[in-house]
Amino acid sequence: MRDIIEKLRSATLATAYEGRLYLVGGIVRDRLMGLPTDEDIDIVLEGDAAELAGFLYASGLSQNPPTIYSRFGTAMLAVDGARVELVGARKESYDPSSRKPATKPGSLLDDVLRRDFTINTLLENLHSGEILDLTGKAHNDITDKIIRTPLDPMITFDDDPLRMLRAIRFATRFGFAINKQTYVAIRERAHRLSIISAERMRGEFEKILMTQNAVDGMEMLRKTGLMSIFAPEIAALYGVEQNIHHRCDVWNHTLAALESIPVECGLMLRLTALLHDVGKVATKSVDEAGGVHFYGHEKVGAELAERFLKRLTFSNQLAEEVAFLISMHLRVGSYSQEWTDTAMRRLIRDAGEHLNDLILLAEADGAAAKNDPKGGDLSKFREHLAQVRLELHGKEIKSPLDGREIMEVLGLDPGPKVGEAQGFLEEQVVKGRLRAGDKAGARKLLLEPD
Repeated sequence: MRDIIEKLRSATLATAYEGRLYLVGGIVRDRLMGLPTDEDIDIVLEGDAAELAGFLYASGLSQNPPTIYSRFGTAMLAVDGARVELVGARKESYDPSSRKPATKPGSLLDDVLRRDFTINTLLENLHSGEILDLTGKAHNDITDKIIRTPLDPMITFDDDPLRMLRAIRFATRFGFAINKQTYVAIRERAHRLSIISAERMRGEFEKILMTQNAVDGMEMLRKTGLMSIFAPEIAALYGVEQNIHHRCDVWNHTLAALESIPVECGLMLRLTALLHDVGKVATKSVDEAGGVHFYGHEKVGAELAERFLKRLTFSNQLAEEVAFLISMHLRVGSYSQEWTDTAMRRLIRDAGEHLNDLILLAEADGAAAKNDPKGGDLSKFREHLAQVRLELHGKEIKSPLDGREIMEVLGLDPGPKVGEAQGFLEEQVVKGRLRAGDKAGARKLLLEPD
């Protein structure tokens, strides 16, 4: 990143742009905080961003012509694979029912005041390295770990309600506190989030979920009312009491399970942990003795989770994989030493490539239920699984013969009987009557089923 910034600096030295260009936003913030950054490079100037983009392109800094956004007074340039956004300092005004601003040229102060939070308003002169804090608050807020808007937060959030999610994202990522006035404004303006596209909300939600402090982020989303707007299925978990085997309500159990899934496990498992009990609200019942039950919550939860994720524009594949894991999430946790090898093979077959994911989820679920890291101990399960896997010699649990081979053995034409024969052979592998991959044994079973 520093190499690209140096190229931008060198290309504009001894030109009309020298001393007039400023780095702004996350890249300045992260460098001051001593953090690595993956932020795009944003440069602001009092002038025409399109002209600057054309100048940089003509100087050979980019292989491709810049993209110009005349309406917003911005331009985008690719330099060595990095996105460089060039912005003409501007003022913005918004229609209350829209996220599309009307813009007009402004000063550097106008430009920083239209930004989301003070920590993102610092300007660093591209040539001299001088840092400007035009709000007079940014340096102190970084030092004091405060999230605050440059203007009245009611105005900032009305201009772009997505900033409410961003406030929680930054607070979660950096461990900062949201200042009281800003927090109150989020609660009062939470309903405005409804005008934001699902795709933009998904981006912020995903970033919150994939921070180390995601549990704190989820609590802030719930307490501010934002979660009720974009994820009512999750917000509804709060206060849903469980049976005597659980130490807390569904919401707090969910947070404990999420905390037990490291960020390194990836987005799919983090989403699954957050959504694994989302079906409990709709399936809760209480028997005559006062016992609480959630019959079928894994199936209902899988359907709810898939709809929620697709609504929030997560990919269909991810939504379906999360739904599958939720539908299966009780299987591993129900293990007992009475399980036969057949039961273990059936689980291996049904879980497919996601068996290890289900094990991690079951361990997190069990530990969360009992408030004990060892509550999700599956050591006996793992021993049994390893034994059965060893006997499989790395073979899949499926019919050793494909459809063509079955037609040859039985003299069949294509049709449902071929599928029935494949299903029969697969079931024999599950039951241990046929070794995985044993083609000769499969042919014999088809010809002499008894």
